[in-house]
Amino acid sequence: MLDIIYWPVSAILWFWHKAFGFVFGPDSGLTWALAIVFLVFTLRLVLYKPFVKQVRTTKQMQELQPQIKELQKKYKNDRETMAKEMQKLQKEHGFNPLMGCLPVLVQVPVFLGLFHVLRSFNRTGHGWGQLGMSPYDNAHTANYIFSATDVQSFLSARIFGAPIASFITAPASEMQAFADWGGTPTKLNIAMVAVPLMIIAGLATHFNARASVNRQTPEAAANPQAAIMNKLSLWVFPLGVMVGGPFLMIGILIYWVANNIWTYGQQHLVFGRMDKEEQEKKAKKLELRAQNAPKPGAKPVDVRKRVQDASAEDQSSTNGTAASNGTAKQSAKQGGAKRKSGGQQRPGNRGRANQKRKR
Repeated sequence: MLDIIYWPVSAILWFWHKAFGFVFGPDSGLTWALAIVFLVFTLRLVLYKPFVKQVRTTKQMQELQPQIKELQKKYKNDRETMAKEMQKLQKEHGFNPLMGCLPVLVQVPVFLGLFHVLRSFNRTGHGWGQLGMSPYDNAHTANYIFSATDVQSFLSARIFGAPIASFITAPASEMQAFADWGGTPTKLNIAMVAVPLMIIAGLATHFNARASVNRQTPEAAANPQAAIMNKLSLWVFPLGVMVGGPFLMIGILIYWVANNIWTYGQQHLVFGRMDKEEQEKKAKKLELRAQNAPKPGAKPVDVRKRVQDASAEDQSSTNGTAASNGTAKQSAKQGGAKRKSGGQQRPGNRGRANQKRKR
């Protein structure tokens, strides 16, 4: 049913095992541990852009909290209208709630796929999802993309004497799968590796959650739902890792630690970049404000008044031009009318010249 997840996960794990096997040897516990770590890094690298969108979506959601509260208060008795108004608000601001959940939704099937693939290296158990194989049949049966030789290599791999597929509460019957491939491990060997990983995983989960909570706005932190989630992520989830650690394989604990290490570094990178963007925006606003501010000692000028004066001058000049043009046209018309009514005018000195001639 979930082979669409198991095969890709096993393929990525197989690739990194072959890559590190050339350096440290295929049966080395370090090779298998690094293969699991880089499986995590490969996944998180693919999900980097969705993670950035998730962070921006979360920040945008926090900025919209005041408007959301107003809608909730306004339509508290009409849930249908409130839902429509919420969708309208999200659409106006380009808010997509799915982007806030996508990275987590993708990581869950990968975690389950890795858990199943690592567990399938030891199929001697009789519990849920186990096949009840004999140690010999288990060691000579392929595991998805891994051949029988790869299965034997995994059973031989040790980290300080503990197999990667072992866990503290594993029954003694399942531990027999490792007997012919490096000897049967003791509970002490497994606990000495698993307990430190459990503590590191729990602390890393707590500090990653704290980094996210510290960036929340006071309005978002005051939200009852956000407050509950903050408490769960800060205390319940880390405690759950340490309580459930004895039931998890060492390989899964390695996955958890690597995932938290990547998350911690990625958060600081993305948050640092977003803080830099915010500082640049503030600097541009201050620079624009400084350009529009009056010089020291100068009288402040109202920009709106300046615009109104300029528009008034333009209007008056337009009216003056139109008036002068109208006066000129009117005078021209009057002169023409006089010439038409009076005919040709006699020169003023014409009568005097004739009088002189008569004399």
